[in-house]
Amino acid sequence: MAQLTATAFAELTEGQSADYQKTLTAADIALFAATSGDVNPVHLDRDYAATTVFGEPIGHGMWLGALVSAAIATRLPGPGSVYRAQSLQFKQPIKVGDTAQVTLTIKELKTRTRLAVIDCQVRNQDGVLLARGEAEVIAPAEGGTIEAPALPKVTVSTSG
Repeated sequence: MAQLTATAFAELTEGQSADYQKTLTAADIALFAATSGDVNPVHLDRDYAATTVFGEPIGHGMWLGALVSAAIATRLPGPGSVYRAQSLQFKQPIKVGDTAQVTLTIKELKTRTRLAVIDCQVRNQDGVLLARGEAEVIAPAEGGTIEAPALPKVTVSTSG
């Protein structure tokens, strides 16, 4: 079973960084649409998407935002983090088969509130910037390692 490590606020340092990556699949797009309700055809309809500037379906911008959340929750500071705020600017689309790499870097630490201000960048496998922003996260008071919870088994069917 995979392990997750929480970094206590007292152990964080400015400039500290961590990475997280995931490759976008058509099933990811379908699942995100189903769970969020965002059924914009630019994500789900190949014929419609072909008429757009993108020429093909693209992933949801907030799917990238969800990866930033996953990176915070599982990498830096890790389990026990409390997301307080997030800004994101989307620069380029992500397409099926692209691998998004999230890089988190601690910009500022506010001791009184255990608040970590984190620079967030998402790049594809070619180093192209897809999104960037800043998160405010209340870091855990204590560090430690825990077993990652098992994900539920999910199947996706795109038939009607």
